[in-house]
Amino acid sequence: MAGELNWQCEAETLHLTGELDSDTVGQLWHQRDKIMKGIKVLNLSGLSRVDTSGLALLIHLVAFARSKNVEVELQGATDNLQTLTKLYNLPEDVLPAFAG
Repeated sequence: MAGELNWQCEAETLHLTGELDSDTVGQLWHQRDKIMKGIKVLNLSGLSRVDTSGLALLIHLVAFARSKNVEVELQGATDNLQTLTKLYNLPEDVLPAFAG
């Protein structure tokens, strides 16, 4: 059974909960323009799972915000997500540093 992804916008923060993986990224992808308006913080603390598809979506959301001259902060990333990011040896400027 596929996991579920939920999100809630609160002021300038997008709270993501559930699983951000190949089965769920499409939901957010199709609404990203609307959802990312005014967002400056991606709170990832509610994510139980992130795979490479989820990482790719996070990279895209950061790039999307930057194209609008907005610098996004990532909060609450799990150790697993941080490890996945390191395993891909991404350039440091692709994603902002993870904040507590």
